[in-house]
Amino acid sequence: MKILFADKKLEKLLGDFRKCSQVMGEKRAKLLVVRLNALRDARSLEDVRCFPGRFHELVANRKGQWSCDLDHPYRLIFEPLENPIPKNAHGQFEWIRIKGVSILEITDYH
Repeated sequence: MKILFADKKLEKLLGDFRKCSQVMGEKRAKLLVVRLNALRDARSLEDVRCFPGRFHELVANRKGQWSCDLDHPYRLIFEPLENPIPKNAHGQFEWIRIKGVSILEITDYH
């Protein structure tokens, strides 16, 4: 799957494991590598739906964004590159038609 980043600073940080470990800690940096590799290796978002990390859609003011778990309480937040996001006849997002994501942030949104 295609992966873009919300900004160059985030892309640079996540592209440098050593720097990422210094800023976020080794545990979170290792989990980020695993989650990003899962996304890169996937053909569509559907492929990661049942992977470790609990990839899931967000709701309310974050509707249209997805999240996966890192070290508690932190999450990797991303959104599909497709605009508009593909939906079925019932208004549900079609994960299988999402072929790329933009990484937005790493945060504790709770």
